Amino acid sequence: MTTQALWTYVCPLTAIVPNTGVCAKVGREQVAVFRLVSPQGEDEAVHALGQWDPRSQANVLSRGLLGDINGVAVVASPVYKNHYALETGACLEDESLSVPVFPVRVAEGQIFVGRRPADGA
Repeated sequence: MTTQALWTYVCPLTAIVPNTGVCAKVGREQVAVFRLVSPQGEDEAVHALGQWDPRSQANVLSRGLLGDINGVAVVASPVYKNHYALETGACLEDESLSVPVFPVRVAEGQIFVGRRPADGA
């Protein structure tokens, strides 16, 4: 049985300053949504992770700094500076820590974040 994602509208793409994040409510979850833009402005990507930082026990990841460690796009938690991979949610410093990754789509300049129906209303 395949479960399709339910899509929640977040905001226009242009509402997120390049190379920063915002917090959005998706179902019952707080989700950190990040807009990455290359220095040349050519490559652009949007990623969504759970907002909850398991190390600091706080909803803070959307306020983290974005960067690249050995070719892996990451967000550094603003509290203890742990780095979470934007693609996988894995913590680079402590393999026992991770955050959930949410599907994202951009349609006609609008950002949508997906969730499974079991994730709540």
